[in-house]
Amino acid sequence: MVRWGIIGCGDVTEVKSGPALQKASGSTLVAVMRRDFEKATEYARRHGVPHVHADADALIDDPEVDAVYIATPPVMHCDLALAVAASRKPCLVEKPMAVSHAECERMIGAFRQAGVPLWVAYYRRALSRFLLVRDLLNGGAIGQVTSVHVEVYQQLADGDAARGWRFDPAVAGAGLFFDLASHCFDLLDFLIAPVVEVAGVALNTGRSYEAEDVTTSSFQLGDRVAGTGIWNFNAHINRDRLTIAGTHGELLTPIFADEDVTVKTLPGDAVHSVRNPPHVHQPLVQTIVDELRGIGRCPSDAESGARTSWVLERCVAAYYRRRDGAHIRSTFS
Repeated sequence: MVRWGIIGCGDVTEVKSGPALQKASGSTLVAVMRRDFEKATEYARRHGVPHVHADADALIDDPEVDAVYIATPPVMHCDLALAVAASRKPCLVEKPMAVSHAECERMIGAFRQAGVPLWVAYYRRALSRFLLVRDLLNGGAIGQVTSVHVEVYQQLADGDAARGWRFDPAVAGAGLFFDLASHCFDLLDFLIAPVVEVAGVALNTGRSYEAEDVTTSSFQLGDRVAGTGIWNFNAHINRDRLTIAGTHGELLTPIFADEDVTVKTLPGDAVHSVRNPPHVHQPLVQTIVDELRGIGRCPSDAESGARTSWVLERCVAAYYRRRDGAHIRSTFS
């Protein structure tokens, strides 16, 4: 049985991931920690978790904890992960992996030296919908894949909503782009190939918060797939669509919504209805537990997580150079 501890038992752990650690076969959740000890205690009571800790080091050092899940905002990921590596315990860290690619590299080095695994919570790599999409692409459903296009639109956040940490570059690494586009680029890495070249333009069009609110990107996946994307968080509508074009048709799927996958070819459309499980992290957690038990391998490791952070940085680098008048992170060179 793999006994988990959570650092940062906030909203993401209520349904998506916390119950997943409890329900995966061979897995259990035994400890939680949050800066607000009262909220951590209440979380533990509601979820039946036996141990509550007042600080992260206490949870990491708890002999009852075999593996640690870091579910804090990204600015804390690197330091906490380094502490977990020093304890020689396996670790799952939320996405994006860190606020910079340089931090990702430090994390990879620490876990490699410690001889224990580090995974990143890009749970779409284990969801049935995207396993189906990958099988359709590999099976030639649309012929040779030649291009992809990502569209993610949301209306502009303002007021209290715009003061959340996801809009604060000091905490999130950038704006909502890092939070949502990280899933998009990681998914393309999984479905098709890693990004090998990328350029981006980021703008602040709404002046509702400090971070960028519209970002575009052009990129190359592997050696022969072109890609474009737009993440517009100052739009009049919500949109969520990945279009994968090939020589014999195209495949359309949402990235975030729990909706159908459609394959369009000259003979006609094929619609595949695949629904998400109640706890969307559970399939990925199961792959981690299986890896620790020596009977499988998790598809979302530190190396793939770092590749996504490398792409994200390059999409917004010029925006933050202009904003700050200098490189705000050494990897923006």
